[in-house]
Amino acid sequence: MAKTPDYFVGKTIIVTGAASGIGKATALIFAREGASVVCADLIGDGAQEIAKEIRHHGGKALGLAIDVTSREQVDEMVEQSIAAFGSVQFQFNSAGAALRRSKFLDIDDALFDKTFSLNVKGTFYCMQAILPHMQRNGAGVIVNMASMAHRRGGPGSSVHYAAAKGAVVSLTMGVAREFAHTGIRCVSISPGPIRTPFQASAQTSPELMQRFLEDVPMKRFGEPDEIGELVLFICSDACPFMTAETV
Repeated sequence: MAKTPDYFVGKTIIVTGAASGIGKATALIFAREGASVVCADLIGDGAQEIAKEIRHHGGKALGLAIDVTSREQVDEMVEQSIAAFGSVQFQFNSAGAALRRSKFLDIDDALFDKTFSLNVKGTFYCMQAILPHMQRNGAGVIVNMASMAHRRGGPGSSVHYAAAKGAVVSLTMGVAREFAHTGIRCVSISPGPIRTPFQASAQTSPELMQRFLEDVPMKRFGEPDEIGELVLFICSDACPFMTAETV
């Protein structure tokens, strides 16, 4: 993916939501390319397992139990990452979820607030924590997880989730424009249906899943590795001009 051989060797990425799905795939792909990987997840045992797998194959990794809705825990995550590896060049904010589906008039304050806290505030905290470090380095790439749902209004009773992911896109674009002169790039990605453990466990009827796939040109689910390779490309020196955009 990178123009320069061994481009990621000696560099570090923080991946939130690293215990499964797209986050896990991305962590393993960056490790394959020689990067040190901070695997962070609310499920601490899962994060530790991915880090252990990376180390088993000769890579460098740190597993952390992190709740991204806690500013204190996010700040500690960044501090531990810098202490372990000296510097952080990349951050992939993959942590997020739809939580549960609900018709619009049935969305209560608790569901709305929790959805925005996890998907938007969590991303906000992670960006605020890493940006001063990247500013000092004069470079860095932040990739934020959005969703195709924000373009479609959350079909299948997920308006609250779609709105939250739309906020992530706007947050990413605004920060990208503010920090572009510092050498920092910020990009959001908006995957469609991806075959992940979360997708498999979601309370989604076969009829609704078929509707989702009808909107996908390839007529299949995407795979986590396919998204992980996209994140790798965005972070590489083959993509130095991309910022303030969603893919």
